[in-house]
Parts: sequence; structure tokens; C-alpha cells
Amino acid sequence: MNRVVQIRQTGGPEQLQLADVAVGDPGPGQVRIRHRAVGLNFIDCYHRSGLYPLPLPAVLGAEGAGVVEAVGDGVTHLKPGDRVAYAHNEPGSYCQVRVMSARPVCKLPDAIDFETGAAMMLKGMTAQYLLKKTLPVEGLQPGDHVLFHAAAGGVGLIACQWARALGLQLIATAGSDEKCALALANGAAHAINYRTQDFVAAVKDITGGRGVKVVYDSVGKDTWEGSLNCLRPFGLMASFGNASGPVPPFSPGVLGAKGSLYVTRQTLFTHLRSREATQAMADDLFAVVASGQVKIHVAQRYPLEDVQQAHRDLEARKTTGCTILTL
Repeated sequence: MNRVVQIRQTGGPEQLQLADVAVGDPGPGQVRIRHRAVGLNFIDCYHRSGLYPLPLPAVLGAEGAGVVEAVGDGVTHLKPGDRVAYAHNEPGSYCQVRVMSARPVCKLPDAIDFETGAAMMLKGMTAQYLLKKTLPVEGLQPGDHVLFHAAAGGVGLIACQWARALGLQLIATAGSDEKCALALANGAAHAINYRTQDFVAAVKDITGGRGVKVVYDSVGKDTWEGSLNCLRPFGLMASFGNASGPVPPFSPGVLGAKGSLYVTRQTLFTHLRSREATQAMADDLFAVVASGQVKIHVAQRYPLEDVQQAHRDLEARKTTGCTILTL
């Protein structure tokens, strides 16, 4: 039998329940993986709460790492015994064993352990597409300032390090002095405690009044207006999450008045639309981690049985870096 965490109805962390279910053999194009560790992400909370609806009952979880047990017909890039890791837009990683599409599954280099692999795929490839693909119309050059909200979280700490490797001046925001110090220790050029500072005024001061070319924002409602006010003319507002709630409707005319701004709402899984694109992004992530330029901070570990507490801590913003469930 296979131990899983599932929800039968949406709601709070108390809806996360352990169950034992059978797992079968992989069909064509599928693979069966025995997990060694599973990543925890804020999107899991959106699925649990119903903000991003799923057919119920549902097993949550978007990333994991483990060993291939079996492959189905047509799978050529994997074989039984391979060490693998993945991020997938079809939830289901909160379990010991799962059968899933082989398309998003990538071989995990021997130099990267399972916990790191489970923690880094969704967050690391998110940082990759933001810094490498989600770019302002004028591009990004070494020395340019970018603003990154929630910079002490899993995506943020990876982005701080990767931005430094690219020569960018990343301005981090976080909700405590300790989290700001963590962002600075991981490569942020500046850090702003948004609970004690006006981040718009601080960004303008740091940039000599010019503003930044791009804002990377996973917070949503609480930072939206301020983020727009941090951008220079033709700047890009790159929204990729709603940790504080969805952004309310706004008039496009606001973008013109604030400097002919651009707005995009990005999702990782649009970037992972093909096997080739997934592998290329994973290879870029594996390379920067193996080089030591980016270190993956697994700061919290919870047994699968403690998943309710893991969700409570994540939503209370008590976590830093990456969080995993252990099996």
C-alpha cells in the first residue's frame, strides 16, 4: 500500500488527511517513482484552500525526488533505478509512491542529494524563468536593479544568489530584520523590511529616484500598488503568486499614467510545456547548483504525518528557504 496525504474538501490545514491507497503500474508515457523527499510550496496551500480548484478527493504536492521503479511504454529518457526529480502541474507528490507522466521527470545528477532535489525543482526553475526569461522590454544588464518581494522564501533565496551570479543588483523585501539579513547573506544587494519601512521610498532612495526595471512579485494584493510605483518608465511588473490574496481588478490606464508600464502574470508550467523546455531549464538549474553559485537551503523538514503543521507554518510566514516532507 501507498501512504498519501489527501483532501476530500477544501479548507484549512485540518483538511489534510493521511490515507492508504493502492498504486498500480505505469501506462504508456508514464513512470512510477518511489519518493525519498517531497517539496512543499505555497501553491499547495492554494490547492488546499480552493483558490486554485482541484477535482476532489485530491493528493497535493507539485514536486518531489526519488527513484524510478518502473517505466511505461514509450518512455526513453528514464529507466528503473534512475535518481530523479520533478516539478509537475498535476498535483500528487504528497505520497510514498506515485505513477505520473514521465514528461516533467528529469534525472538528478549524482552530486545533488534527494532532499535538495525535492526542494529545488519548482522553486529553482521558477527563479530560472523569472531571471532568464521574464525580462523588461529594455532587457537586464549587469548592474541593473531589480526588486524581489518575499526574498527570504524558497524562490527568493535562490533568486538572490542567481541574480548575484548574473551581476544584478537585487533589492529584497522581507517581513523581519532576520529575513532581510538572510537575503543579504544570500546575495541581495539591498534588503528592505516592509513591516518597518516604506518599500517604495526605500527603492527610490536606493536607485537615485529612477526606480527599477522589473519587480518580481509573488505576494499579490498587499504589494501590487507599491510595486507599480517602484518601476521606471517601460518597467515590467512580473506577478507570479498571490500569497496575500489575489490582485484586485485595475484599469489599464493606470499603467500609462505610471510610465507606460508592462504587466505579466507568469506560471512555471507554461514554461514547462514540453519535454525539451523542461530539460533545458532543469539543466540550467542543475549547473548553477553544482557550480556552487546557488545553494539550496532546506530550512524545514517535516515527516509526512506532520503535513498539517507544515501548512500552518508556511501560511504564517514562519518558514525561510525551502521546506520538505520526509518519508
